Amino acid sequence: MAKRAAAGSTAVRGSKSGRPIMALLDLLGRRWALRILWELREDALTSRALRSACGEASPTVMQQRLSELREAGFITLREEGGYALTELGQDLLQTFLPLHQFADRWSRRTKPV
Repeated sequence: MAKRAAAGSTAVRGSKSGRPIMALLDLLGRRWALRILWELREDALTSRALRSACGEASPTVMQQRLSELREAGFITLREEGGYALTELGQDLLQTFLPLHQFADRWSRRTKPV
């Protein structure tokens, strides 16, 4: 039997429960979303610089992800040009640091997949 969305919540792509964690995981799981956030970790980048950093991303997909990440409040388009992480985006990136550290330890112990 299919689960219904919890009272007061609405279903989101990838989840019938409407739980925020499911919405976040769906957004971050979309192609190039995490890479865009990662590339913006140190400095703002133009759309062209982001596409270059994400070598294989098509312009259409890149613009879609940038729009989604802006709508979610993780990045902003600066008046002086280029995309940058918002405070919320920086907070999100901080949650990845333990995973990044784990990945470094893991990579020293395993062969590349």
